[in-house]
Amino acid sequence: MQISQLDFIPILMQLGLAAGFVSLTIWVSSKLGPKKHSKIKDSTWECGLDSLGSARIPFNVKYFLVAILFVLFDVEVVFLYPWAVNMLELGWEGFAKMGIFLFLILIGLLYEFKRKGLEWD
Repeated sequence: MQISQLDFIPILMQLGLAAGFVSLTIWVSSKLGPKKHSKIKDSTWECGLDSLGSARIPFNVKYFLVAILFVLFDVEVVFLYPWAVNMLELGWEGFAKMGIFLFLILIGLLYEFKRKGLEWD
């Protein structure tokens, strides 16, 4: 199967339409939006309250570990969808390779359970 440059025209059109829509939306909102500035309105605040103390409070490392593990296993699940769609075309070789992939994911998950990385204290 030969791929020509004409095959990329729909993709370029979609990218152009998306960029044009975003640019137009930002420009229109800047023209139609309110423009009243004041010292109080431009100050930094959250929930209507003044900031107290430093914003550099320490977070528990478990929070970041759970977040990274979520992203990691979520991305791995994304690889399962194309395999499931093309499973019959890939045959037993593709089945074996995905079995190895899932086995490695399972080893990582069991390691996290053993290390108690998913427990929230």
